[in-house]
Amino acid sequence: MASVLVILAEGFEEIEAIAVIDILRRAEINTVVAGLKEGFITSARGVKVIPDCTLDSVSAVNFDMVVLPGGMPGTLNLAADTRVKSLVASMYNDGKYTAAICAAPFVLSEAGVLSGKTATSHPSYHDKIKAATVSKTERVVVDGKVVTSQGAGTAIEFSLKIVELFCGKERADSIHAAMVCS
Repeated sequence: MASVLVILAEGFEEIEAIAVIDILRRAEINTVVAGLKEGFITSARGVKVIPDCTLDSVSAVNFDMVVLPGGMPGTLNLAADTRVKSLVASMYNDGKYTAAICAAPFVLSEAGVLSGKTATSHPSYHDKIKAATVSKTERVVVDGKVVTSQGAGTAIEFSLKIVELFCGKERADSIHAAMVCS
């Protein structure tokens, strides 16, 4: 079974984090939520979430993918944390998946993951990410083992793409239908 690490920093975007966690768990993908610190992590709009563990207690070797939700100041907090950038770079260099949504592709960029890649992000971050190509129209972009998406409004598509990568299109379509997405 695939194993995915979702990292939460103070100021994360609620929809981008919770939609990913929910949909991956619906697909029965082992999904671990790690906070940058002990205890509650407070979202951009004051929602308090208790992660499963802290970032210090996990190892990249135990995961197939890392997912970074965006939000402000969550993205800036992720980008400022050397542990996050080190883990992202390590997973990418080991041929594992890295994924980020909204402004968080900036963190992938800062970790050197987007070099030579096509990616997308929130429109306000298109000029801040260093990628070979920045798609301004695609809602979810997969380039090799890098997955990026534009924002809260694309969180379900982003999550279902991750399900598709690990469980196949049929499983992603089944979850999509069960959630009455269309």
